[in-house]
Amino acid sequence: MAGALSHIRVLDLSRILAGPWASQILADLGAEVIKVERPKAGDDTRTWGPPFFKDKEGHDTSLAAYYLSANRNKQSITIDIATADGQQLLRELVAKSDILIENYKVDGLRQYGLDYESLKAINPGLIYCSITGFGQTGPYAPRAGYDFLVQGLGGLMSITGHPDNEDGAGPMKVGVAVADILTGLYASTGILAALAHRQISGLGQHIDMALLDVQVACLANQASGYLATGKVPPRLGNAHPSIVPYEAFPTEDSYMILAIGNDGQFGRFCQEAGCPELAADPRFVTNTARVEHRAVLIPLLRKITIGRTTAAWITALEALAVPCGPINTLAEVFADPQVQARGMQVTMQHAELGAIPLVANPIRLSGTPVEYRLAPPTLGEHTDSVLNHVLGLSDLAIQKLKDNGTV
Repeated sequence: MAGALSHIRVLDLSRILAGPWASQILADLGAEVIKVERPKAGDDTRTWGPPFFKDKEGHDTSLAAYYLSANRNKQSITIDIATADGQQLLRELVAKSDILIENYKVDGLRQYGLDYESLKAINPGLIYCSITGFGQTGPYAPRAGYDFLVQGLGGLMSITGHPDNEDGAGPMKVGVAVADILTGLYASTGILAALAHRQISGLGQHIDMALLDVQVACLANQASGYLATGKVPPRLGNAHPSIVPYEAFPTEDSYMILAIGNDGQFGRFCQEAGCPELAADPRFVTNTARVEHRAVLIPLLRKITIGRTTAAWITALEALAVPCGPINTLAEVFADPQVQARGMQVTMQHAELGAIPLVANPIRLSGTPVEYRLAPPTLGEHTDSVLNHVLGLSDLAIQKLKDNGTV
């Protein structure tokens, strides 16, 4: 069966991560995604490395793993939108497309006549998604925005990292570009909502996505806790602000995570750990009490958890339905039987690299499952085929565009 979005065409004028992440989700769901890139240069992330992939013979290449993480199931065409011919090609593609995604600076495409108002006149049903650091309005709108900056400005780093009284104290960014990735996810949700509305109204709309907005929204319970109390939450390392014990604990050979979410689980843990008196202690008998007396309880538990290996603890506690787990390296993640059973690594055939491993899409649809049709494309790999099949240009017309540097 064709993918859920197989009737949809997307023009992806974005680069780096947030926009490409959104368009890859749509592509995985079946949409035809045409990635529009700068001639000779392409998406910045094509060269963001190391690490780089190796070619079919095992030799190093200049193709970065970063780029391959967010550009599956797309066709790449190169168009110089600074030229009149390039702008005309884009307008012709817009007339035959459903969605456009871009992450230029605010009004950056207006000078080329490729802003929403201009393109809406060509295609009233166009869904035009703009992704910027700070949105289309507000005092910061003209600024460039990057994930790291937004993690700091948006408050995430203020609650991430060890407390000031511990070794290694200080704010810390998350290990992946979560502001970009979450913005891509929100953007794809907004696009799907706009598609649903278009089915009723026949009209497209402009979607204004900002990394900062998304980062603030995703502060979730930490933000609502601040708004409810006026108290600024501190950094707690791996600990949880509202649940105890809910953090990493040392073991005989490494660390493990305890994620004890209720009093029954705490009681079963204490029984297994040989300290049933802690579960009966008024300071620890309820979660609220444990949160209040966190500074007393956690050192006591750490003295206990170092008495067994991580594997021994996990075997014992899983049998008692006490939530726990290891802290895996990425090698251990992709070797994990559950990750393997869920097929979270896929192999695709790349035009230059041969068979390449990629991370799978986690969406499981029973009727229209995700398909892995196209490996991340080489720069301009599909220019001729898109211009021919979508716009009906002849080989001669395409060659003229190549000769004058438009594509």
